[in-house]
Amino acid sequence: MRLNAGELSRKKCEPCQQGTTPFSFEQAKEYVVGLADWALASDGKSITRHYVMKDFMAAIQLMDRIAEVAEAEDHHPDLHLTGYRKLDMTLATHSIGGLSENDFILAAKIEALPKELKKSA
Repeated sequence: MRLNAGELSRKKCEPCQQGTTPFSFEQAKEYVVGLADWALASDGKSITRHYVMKDFMAAIQLMDRIAEVAEAEDHHPDLHLTGYRKLDMTLATHSIGGLSENDFILAAKIEALPKELKKSA
């Protein structure tokens, strides 16, 4: 089952029930294909995205937007700001020890957010 970012962003994160099995590596590979610039971890248990923002405030503003979406979805990424404008994020469903559809839904919603990226020279 391959969904693109637009299809995923129209979905809503649902709480994982106790005993939910995380995605297999193959399932995760199929989902990540629909999300440009997201990378699947070698163990298949998380996805990551790296942004180089225009400046520090652009990075903070994006983090604020991500926080609002994450709260609305009740699914929260790990966010790391380094070098004053380098923003890295990791998504995984910690309660099941791997990836679920929720991670890809949130990633798609994050991709749809406005961003001020560093311009290439």
